[in-house]
Amino acid sequence: MADTRVKRAKKRQKKEDKTMNKNSFVKGAFISTLGIVITKVLGILYVIPFHAVIGEKGGALYGYAYSIYLVFMSLSSAGIPLAISRIISEYQTLGYMDAKKRAFAMGRKIALLLGFVCFVVLMLFAPILARYILGDITGGNTIEDVTFVIRVIATAILVVPVLSIYRGYFEGHRFMSPPSVSQVVEQVVRVLVIVFGSYLTLKVFNLSLTSAVGVAVFGATVGAFASYIYLVDKRRKNKDKFDTDVRKVKEPIITNKEIFKKIAVYAIPFIMIDIFKSLYSYIDMVTVVKGLVNLAHYSIDDAEIVMSMLSTWGNKFNMIILAVSTGVIVSLIPNLTKSVVEKNNDDVNLKINQTFCILFYLMIPMTVGISFLSKSVWSVFYGASKYGPSVLSYFIFIGLISGIFTAAITIVQTLKDYKTVFISLLSGVIAKMLLNSNLIVVFYNMGLPAYYGVITSSVIAYTLSLVICMVVLKVKYKVNYEKTVNNFIDILVATFLMVGLLFILKLVVPSSVKSRLLNILVIALYSVIGGIFYLVFTFKTQIVKNVFGNKLDRFIKKKSS
Repeated sequence: MADTRVKRAKKRQKKEDKTMNKNSFVKGAFISTLGIVITKVLGILYVIPFHAVIGEKGGALYGYAYSIYLVFMSLSSAGIPLAISRIISEYQTLGYMDAKKRAFAMGRKIALLLGFVCFVVLMLFAPILARYILGDITGGNTIEDVTFVIRVIATAILVVPVLSIYRGYFEGHRFMSPPSVSQVVEQVVRVLVIVFGSYLTLKVFNLSLTSAVGVAVFGATVGAFASYIYLVDKRRKNKDKFDTDVRKVKEPIITNKEIFKKIAVYAIPFIMIDIFKSLYSYIDMVTVVKGLVNLAHYSIDDAEIVMSMLSTWGNKFNMIILAVSTGVIVSLIPNLTKSVVEKNNDDVNLKINQTFCILFYLMIPMTVGISFLSKSVWSVFYGASKYGPSVLSYFIFIGLISGIFTAAITIVQTLKDYKTVFISLLSGVIAKMLLNSNLIVVFYNMGLPAYYGVITSSVIAYTLSLVICMVVLKVKYKVNYEKTVNNFIDILVATFLMVGLLFILKLVVPSSVKSRLLNILVIALYSVIGGIFYLVFTFKTQIVKNVFGNKLDRFIKKKSS
């Protein structure tokens, strides 16, 4: 009987070990990316029933709430979890266990305080923000509607910051699986609340559209709380694993003041990154509807439909592209920090180049493929649309360029070049502010869709910020991009050949049909053929080996033997 209990205990421990192993950069990037992609896929699948329930007007209202929420989330928590991840990795590498534990405790307190302050500010100033968003435009959502959903989503800010600290703690130890699972848990719960909650509110209890959107945005709070409970429990069950492989050193005296200063120094640039990126959405939110109505003579209904596509419906597809970037970055930070602390410049150079190569390899074909199939993709998720396919075919490229920029700015920040971080971010936002309304007019006068001006302004702004980062990395930190450039060219060739094949396939099988169900089959056919061609071509031409290195090659050979 005792032997049976021991066996069961070992079996449970073995199961825990499978999800609590430290990960290398490439493996960690894969695990993080997989978890994030799963959450984003769930995040895009739910919009099919959600769109059917709340429609375009509800989508615009939902987008207003989330745009404000993202800005305040950046203020309350965006930089702290990544800073905690970096500090934990640094102290773990140096063997400073006491300082590591105090940094985690301090991070939780800071997150709680900032979350509470942002929550109070949103609750008090929601009417002012709503009035600023809508201005004097009438006929669509009202100031009262926007005020209500902003106040509802503000409750998430009480939970998400602390949740993010726990994720940063796991990632700092290079345990990538639990944070990835927690994201899936958060998204599953959130999606269930959004879909079933909005449906029951609107269709069963016959309440208002505003109430349905309010229930939907509250899903962010419920999902975050479920994820938080999961991570707290995971940490409790695996406490001993966070102090393994520790260097035997005499730990110097590190005061709480020094730890706080380090958190602030590391967090502020990350907060800046998220705030400035959120400002892109905020600039759109306060200029697009007014600009399309006043400058391009759109009706208020059409302008809000376009806005809902940019802020909510179309943005869901960008989240899939950005998930790849986020997953790679989550793994990059602790691994790059370790190399920086050890002053291993060759490894720093290697990880920077490998980061860009992995992003190019995964993101470019995904982006081009979605753009190519924009009409059928939009039809499957949202049905027939006057603007949807046109918006998506171009808007998806913002996901690509912003994902690469996010990686570049994170690398610069990890190297502690905060001046470049600020200049890069500020340059992009200024460009966005100056170009948004002006390009609406330019594209309208050219006879092209006026909203292409909004998308183009984002592409130009992100590209400007990216170029600044890349130039600084090359000039100041002597990063050699030769490998990245060669792989980038090879990936472009593979992508263009894939698209060429899809154009040939289009002569036989239309890339879009009227039937929503048949469009699913069309997307599946094009995706399988294009994906298989891209994978086979990149394997045969050694592109995969050049991007991921010899470890992946040995892994594939091991699996096939």
